[in-house]
Amino acid sequence: MAMDASEIETLIREALPDAQVTIEDLRGDGDHYAALVVSSAFAGKSRVQQHQMVYQALQGRMGTALHALSLTTNAPDAPQ
Repeated sequence: MAMDASEIETLIREALPDAQVTIEDLRGDGDHYAALVVSSAFAGKSRVQQHQMVYQALQGRMGTALHALSLTTNAPDAPQ
């Protein structure tokens, strides 16, 4: 069961209300996405911690409803 990009964005915004979220469906199949997430909640956190926060926001859907997610995270004004 594929996941819609808007559902991914909603889940992330619920967990990180100030997040700027950009989702791209990489294959058009609803299973392979790239996401750019920028949130002040990431300030002072390692890249691994930032990614864990996003995966937690997805509430266990990684590997089930969502097959693959290429993730880029940053705090606002952080070097890209």
